[in-house]
Amino acid sequence: MSKFERLFNPKAVGIIGVNEKPYGGGYFLNCLESIGFERPIYLFNPRLKGKTIFDHRVYGSILEVEENETIDYVIIAVPAEKCPKILQEVGEKRVPYATIFSSGFSEVGKKTLENQVLSIAEKYNVRIIGPNCLGVYNPKARLSVSRWQTAYPGSFGLISQSGGLSINITNTAIHSYSTYISKAISIGNQIDLNVIDFLEYFNEDTQTKIIGLYLENLKVKNSREGKKFIELLKQICLSGKPIILWKVGYGESAKEAILSHTGGMAGSHKLWKDMAKQTGTLLVNNTLELVSLAMAFKYIDYKKIERDKLGIIAVGGGTSIELTEQMELNGLMIPTLSNYTKEQYQQFLPAVNTIFTNPLDLGGNGLMPNVFAKSLITLDTDPNISCVIFIKPYYLTKPFSDAIIQAKNQMKKPLICITPKIRDNLEDFRERIAFKKALFAAGIPVFESVDLASKALRKLCEYKEFLDHYNHHRH
Repeated sequence: MSKFERLFNPKAVGIIGVNEKPYGGGYFLNCLESIGFERPIYLFNPRLKGKTIFDHRVYGSILEVEENETIDYVIIAVPAEKCPKILQEVGEKRVPYATIFSSGFSEVGKKTLENQVLSIAEKYNVRIIGPNCLGVYNPKARLSVSRWQTAYPGSFGLISQSGGLSINITNTAIHSYSTYISKAISIGNQIDLNVIDFLEYFNEDTQTKIIGLYLENLKVKNSREGKKFIELLKQICLSGKPIILWKVGYGESAKEAILSHTGGMAGSHKLWKDMAKQTGTLLVNNTLELVSLAMAFKYIDYKKIERDKLGIIAVGGGTSIELTEQMELNGLMIPTLSNYTKEQYQQFLPAVNTIFTNPLDLGGNGLMPNVFAKSLITLDTDPNISCVIFIKPYYLTKPFSDAIIQAKNQMKKPLICITPKIRDNLEDFRERIAFKKALFAAGIPVFESVDLASKALRKLCEYKEFLDHYNHHRH
């Protein structure tokens, strides 16, 4: 049985401080109902004792639950000052895990309250997630912290210091990038369980293949723990599980916001950059960079990509210039095509309005699905090219997605799509969503912008080079 089995797969869940509103304790109940949590849910609130909410009876206290009924995990949504008393009861009921949703601890200077909670937790051996967080999302167990989180499991694991961002990141990954979640945990102030505990868990978790990390500060008890954090990052990255880290708080006002949010210090930018380089951790700067890189790892075999061998197909010269420029700014290179490839192109592309270079600008010919597909297949055979990138802002129609998918099935190298959003209207959105879904289903990653694609490819190459460097030195 794994370390956190009863936390991520609870046989029964309790919500303390439940209400009939869509926020606070009622919010968590809404989430569990939306995703269809199938195991017992116990509700607690002395003011609502005897009522039923969503067919669940409300108890006054957790101690009223029958002796033989075990609860593995509780969410505590009561004001901070009531937490010690509640936790005492949770301990007496022998519940192993508690998420404290409430804020109002050391982030607002109430260190004594925090210490009180900790000593009760230690006495009864209750492990705490938080305070000031949302806790666990596990699609397989149908345990969720947002109404839009689905019960469909994937391979992307997330540890986030912020509850709100854990929702944004998971929902963006699921609904915009077809990248599903293995498990996600929001850890808040980490007065007990911290980022190291959950990194160790994800390291062992076979379902998790990619790890996302959102950190505002590093909460470690001593320098030994700090060293352990760095060693763990490196160990996980070397095992072939990439870690994508969004570390915030380099600016002064961000540092103040963090202190008031989680009650911890942020650390300098250079320090984190050096640490990332040394451990193979990949740094990103926002939600979209984090999620699009996770998607890249899911859909692209990074071992096949070489940073100086990118092949590009575009319709229109300006588009291909923008892409080339961004790629080069990210340390990636666009080589010339082999003569054989150019000859192949000359056989089926008219010389007018077509430029036989890399990037290949198809001009008006690119408006024909079969020609577009043939261009992809031709580029795939070029020995100077390690992956094929195409940029397609318009005509995201079914004939095109069908042709592109057929091409992909004949190709050996990674195929990558970029569809910049040009117009905001319902017709375009419908077309675009259907196009993206079809490509994702066929295993083709779709990036929303040249910028995100370039940054993700750069990071894939950095990770590959990090592993190559270590494997080279090992032999």
